[in-house]
Amino acid sequence: MANDRVQDVVLFGATGFTGALTAEYLARNVPADTRWALAGRNHAKLEALRTKLAEITPACAELPLLHADVTDAASLRAVAAATKVVITTVGPYLQYGEPLVAACAETGTDYVDLTGEAEFVDRMYLAHDARARETGARLVHACGFDSIPHDLGVFYTVKQLPDDAPIKIDGYLRAGATFSGGTFNTALNALARMAPAARVAKQRAAQEPRPAKRKVHTPLGTPHRIPASTSWAVPLPTIDPQVIGHSAAALEQYGPDFTYRHFAAVKHLPVLAAGAVGFGALFTAAQIPPVRKALSNLRKPGDGPDAAKRAGSWFSVKFLAEGGGKRVVTQVSGGDPGYDETAKMLSESALCLAHDDLPTTSGQVTTAAAMGDALLARLITAGLKFETL
Repeated sequence: MANDRVQDVVLFGATGFTGALTAEYLARNVPADTRWALAGRNHAKLEALRTKLAEITPACAELPLLHADVTDAASLRAVAAATKVVITTVGPYLQYGEPLVAACAETGTDYVDLTGEAEFVDRMYLAHDARARETGARLVHACGFDSIPHDLGVFYTVKQLPDDAPIKIDGYLRAGATFSGGTFNTALNALARMAPAARVAKQRAAQEPRPAKRKVHTPLGTPHRIPASTSWAVPLPTIDPQVIGHSAAALEQYGPDFTYRHFAAVKHLPVLAAGAVGFGALFTAAQIPPVRKALSNLRKPGDGPDAAKRAGSWFSVKFLAEGGGKRVVTQVSGGDPGYDETAKMLSESALCLAHDDLPTTSGQVTTAAAMGDALLARLITAGLKFETL
């Protein structure tokens, strides 16, 4: 990483719902010597946000405001070249994300986002991993609720198991939270693009090197009663197992034969059945463009839960693990997953890349592979709970 950058961190998309929460977290928590800036295409909105941030921390009145527009590649390259790390909250990433990834890969600039779009991540690997490896850029996707609690939760769990025997881990997610318009629209788009996403995933699998003499499995799993519990588990087809699989492929401490399965935990079978019916209906609706458009208008991007709703939100992920004759149960938990905690995780990821002594990596990397123990320590200090039960 070049040492002559003007900024340590630049936040792109700061005036959006999650972007503004991320800006507020940074305003409250960046070290005094961190040089950071806001970037976007609407200068008036950036100025208004800067005024709000100055009410939190007066020094924010001097924050630089940088012009950046996803339709202007030169503006993105200029921003990337001026900083060590770029944070972006501008989604859906499949629609808007690639120009900034390309700019960071080209300029050797570290990049973090909060995408949960598996197709986008695979496309960015195919298009930009090789160049990022050449320039030294670290492209770290899914640095929010997708997928830090799961990726670092497994990383934390694996550290407690022997690394010379097969390891099996099941993750069970519980959450009580609401979602923004942007998240809802991203989910609709993903459901409408399952076939092209599968094709891109196959292309990546054919091109990506596999670990030598080690195996990594992330099967979907089947519904079942959770051991030592009255709750039920239903397979959760999110990006999280994919991220964990890439971490396992990159890190030998995950053992010679690693398996991870990902589930949502529900207390009652009727809830599981209702969820399955609801998912099926949403999937069907997403395949019909006029219906998908009508649904997308129900929740506009930029809309999100207010502070009171976020204050009552929560999540926990419990991991049941075994390896080398040892069994371990761990848990990661926190407050509002999609917004308050995501802003925290995204910000701390960027600060970790900008300031911490980290393993040497480049290209498209995961949070566990790129930041591991350093990010784990940061998040624990910031209030997320990682515990062995």
